[in-house]
Amino acid sequence: MSVVVSSAALSGLEAVKIDVEVDSFPGLHFFNIVGLPDKSVEESKDRLDSAIRNSGLVNPKSKNLRIIVNLAPANIKKEGSSFDLPITIGYLAATSQIKLDPKKARLFAGELSLDGSLRPVNGILSMAILAHKMGFYEILVPKSNAKEAALVNNIKVVGVNNLKELVSYLKSEIEIEPEKQTPWNQVGHNNQESDYDFANIKGQEGAKRALLVAAAGGHNILMFGPPGSGKTILARALATILPSMSREEAIDVTKIYSVAGLTKEKPFINQRPFRSPHHTVSAPGIIGGGSIPHPGEISLAHRGVLFLDELPEFQRNVLESLRQPLEEGCVTVARASGSSHFPARFMLVASMNPCPCGNFGSETEVCLCPPVNVVRYKKKISGPLLDRIDIQFYVSRETFANLKDTNSSESSLELRKKVEKAREIQAERLKKFNILTNSEVSFKNVQKICNLTPEAELILGRFVEKHGISGRGYHRMLKISRTIADLENSNTITANHIKEAVSFRLHDLGKMS
Repeated sequence: MSVVVSSAALSGLEAVKIDVEVDSFPGLHFFNIVGLPDKSVEESKDRLDSAIRNSGLVNPKSKNLRIIVNLAPANIKKEGSSFDLPITIGYLAATSQIKLDPKKARLFAGELSLDGSLRPVNGILSMAILAHKMGFYEILVPKSNAKEAALVNNIKVVGVNNLKELVSYLKSEIEIEPEKQTPWNQVGHNNQESDYDFANIKGQEGAKRALLVAAAGGHNILMFGPPGSGKTILARALATILPSMSREEAIDVTKIYSVAGLTKEKPFINQRPFRSPHHTVSAPGIIGGGSIPHPGEISLAHRGVLFLDELPEFQRNVLESLRQPLEEGCVTVARASGSSHFPARFMLVASMNPCPCGNFGSETEVCLCPPVNVVRYKKKISGPLLDRIDIQFYVSRETFANLKDTNSSESSLELRKKVEKAREIQAERLKKFNILTNSEVSFKNVQKICNLTPEAELILGRFVEKHGISGRGYHRMLKISRTIADLENSNTITANHIKEAVSFRLHDLGKMS
């Protein structure tokens, strides 16, 4: 008897429908899985044998049956343990231990334990989205995956604890309450307040202003200055002034984390990511990779922040691999088995010392580095990468008077309100381009959103010609000035907006003396 059960495989971030075809016929015991399975899929026959036996059902090894499982289409590589459940259901149906209702299109996914209980699997959100798009009646998943799957509207999600419970449900012997979807207005929108509130950071008003502009427009930042000047604290405080994600943004981010297996404890990512990889990270760790590609740090930072502390300490190939994602907001990882497309619309926040000892350019400390070492240190950051970083500013050590000052500056909550207002203005202006922030505007459309006064245009032209700014740098200054104008709710970019935008490019490391 041949039976077909529906499941799904992951291809990048998207799920692809897989037909699990199970055929059984009398003969010497034989159990084989075909259809380009990896080792974890092939091992499922041993897991399901024990799970079926321990659930009080007739397992494959107790009967003289030849069983063949085909995972179709056969040209797609299948990996992971999510096929345990559909293969088991297919076997039980093929051996007439259960009967599937042909009027109810169901999608199954889940890993089996030896005792028959169900373990969570990766990528359930993508599978639930696929099930909804293809019009499935319901999706049956492990109970611990149910809340994640229920983020998708208009599909019945049934969370199951074990195989015995699922068999009883399919036989209509018991009822299982479908997972209820949590309304968006009841989902907590946490921002990383705690010790990194801007009100707790003394002084550094210039740096705070630069971070406010960056957060408002989603711009990339490079901070450089001596050790102990507060670069890391400022970077972490940036996360506290970023606006809450919309439902669509949160679903996109949760899909990435689900595929990466990072939603086990928190099924819904409702807080903008802040990723801070160590400088020993490899290029595949940053970009994504594997024999079957998985998302890297830049995709895990999608719609959030990627913080690279001590930028020159990262390998050169790692830094250069960021150039294309910074420009396009996505990355394509190509392997022999195929290509996978991952979103990577993140804010790059980087910090570094001006030289190996950290004192180059300091008014109070003496730099002990030979000039050749200072030049070599700066050259670790290539010009093309620097050109893609919108805002570059120097962070000096604060004075004792500012450090002991008891007066509080603006809090993260106050700054976040300004950022949210500026982003609302941008979202309204940019909705026709289907983007959210000024930093995403393409060079083709930048002139359409930037209305400069004659004086502002004159100042910008002089700066570009004097300093030999590239076309990319010119467009980025336009977008920064547009963000500054949005913070002041101004439709026109004035001379003051241009002057501030220009000040954020004066510290280009290649021009430091």
